[in-house]
Amino acid sequence: MSTPVPQFLPRPYQSYVYAYPHKTAYRPLGDSRPALRELWAHEPKDALSLYLHIPFCEVRCGFCNLFTRIGAPDELTGRYLDALDRQAAAVREALGDDGPVRFAAAAFGGGTPTFLTAGELERLCDIAEKRMGADLTAVPLSVETSPATATADRLAVLAERGTTRVSIGVQSFVDAEARAAVRPQRRADVEAALGRIRDAEIPVLNIDLIYGIDGQSERTWLSSLDAALGWEPEELYLYPLYVRPLTGLGRLGAAADAAWDEQRLRLYRTGRDHLLARGYEQVSMRMFRRAGAPPSGADDHACQTDGMIGLGCGARSYTSALHYSFDYAVGMGEIRRIIDDFTTTRDFSRAEVGRRVDEGEARRRHLLQSLLQAKGMEVADYRERFGAAPADHFPAELERFAALGWLDAAAGPGRLRLSPEGLAHSDALGPELFSPAVRAAMAAYEPK
Repeated sequence: MSTPVPQFLPRPYQSYVYAYPHKTAYRPLGDSRPALRELWAHEPKDALSLYLHIPFCEVRCGFCNLFTRIGAPDELTGRYLDALDRQAAAVREALGDDGPVRFAAAAFGGGTPTFLTAGELERLCDIAEKRMGADLTAVPLSVETSPATATADRLAVLAERGTTRVSIGVQSFVDAEARAAVRPQRRADVEAALGRIRDAEIPVLNIDLIYGIDGQSERTWLSSLDAALGWEPEELYLYPLYVRPLTGLGRLGAAADAAWDEQRLRLYRTGRDHLLARGYEQVSMRMFRRAGAPPSGADDHACQTDGMIGLGCGARSYTSALHYSFDYAVGMGEIRRIIDDFTTTRDFSRAEVGRRVDEGEARRRHLLQSLLQAKGMEVADYRERFGAAPADHFPAELERFAALGWLDAAAGPGRLRLSPEGLAHSDALGPELFSPAVRAAMAAYEPK
């Protein structure tokens, strides 16, 4: 592989790639809405992932563009769970009983699943187990929470029902930085929540932190990292701050520039080196796991071949030929409309919004999601699935990555792996692997 001198270095923070194709490339399926029974008829169903989405939060952070609404008036959570139950029944029926239907992992996300009461969390677990047939005590179960909603009664339910991992969004232990990110919280409340999580004896604690907040310095970043390390979390996720349309920070007019890129890169390297020196291994650009910590399931949504069942109006489902979901929005008015529509839906037997995945897109997804993991990808695995080496399908992209110094030359011919700088630039590398068709669909998407 030749290594031409690169003409320019791409901006390091373009897009956080946690799934491909991106949801902004999805479109209404219209008259071609396929029946779920047909979609899943010939799919392997013995190692599925199950994701239940709860689109409610007590507050909305300034950086958040997740599909979630603030509060739930007029018993909305109960009506939402009713709809989730109907959807689960329809999906399980569509999966059929011709072959084994087994779930290898489960997750509750959002939003904030622990916005639900303890009793509602019991019901959520019942939907996963009694409707879908997932044994939550026998598979990895990850649940997201927040400082305000990580209460003892909710955590007790999660622990009893088999939760193996709790992920809490802290973002910063510095109160002034939390305010700058439009995240109203006090460090004392965060510490109290972490204490309750540890008291619940759930095996894996993950703490999310954000770098690049206005006013954040290397000193304050290290202080947040050390505060998190004081709880000896099994996992830490370090996220660069993004300012996206229709978010609180976006409305304030914050914009990315070269100085901010440099600040985020500097803080990323500081955080990475700090964790590596303290016994953590790097799993991806964002994820760090404490040495000896128990595994918590698939790393960074990296499954390329197993199917995903998503329940809830913000969840995605993956088959080999179609990724599908419901309508997507960031603005509060549209989110409320979509949730209201979901709660009144009676027929969940068809896919509504999605994007078809041909073999070319499947190749991109496999390469992208493997390459963004620190361990990289076995070339033989790719060749076995697609009949050729990655360099045969993506010669220009891989030559460019090598020229930029993003590939680890020491990995050997049998493994494709990013260098430390390649990992640091994951949010630039990932988008470069998007197909022209997906790029065009994302560009045409109008935020709402």
